[in-house]
Amino acid sequence: MGKSVLVLNGPNLNLLGQREPQVYGDLTLADIETRCITKARELDLELEFLQSNHEGKLIDAIHQSAGKHEGIILNAGAYTHTSVALHDALRGVGLPCIEVHISNTFARETFRHHSYISPVALGVICGFGVTSYLLALQAMTEHLKQ
Repeated sequence: MGKSVLVLNGPNLNLLGQREPQVYGDLTLADIETRCITKARELDLELEFLQSNHEGKLIDAIHQSAGKHEGIILNAGAYTHTSVALHDALRGVGLPCIEVHISNTFARETFRHHSYISPVALGVICGFGVTSYLLALQAMTEHLKQ
């Protein structure tokens, strides 16, 4: 297999499929993982998935990714807008990170317009539903080839 990427999902993403389907769609996080695995096979990537509602667990996963993964795809959920700690963890490990959101955060409440993740991310993909994850996998693959 090729390079390894951690796909990290933050708070409330375990509720996908039932939480605000008009915003997030009707697919579950398991559905997203299945689609990502299929795409990863095409791209010759290995994936590890983790979802947590606990900021510290997400930080631990980022720390543990160093030496284990070549990149991180992160949907930090609401922590995107509040967590300096996630920002610092990403900066600390120095792995390439792509920030992902299912919804277009800029078309929502103004408090969702600021991200603590963006300054330490290669880029941000938002607003394309589940396809945001697939686009991030493609972008990460291209980045890791460089």
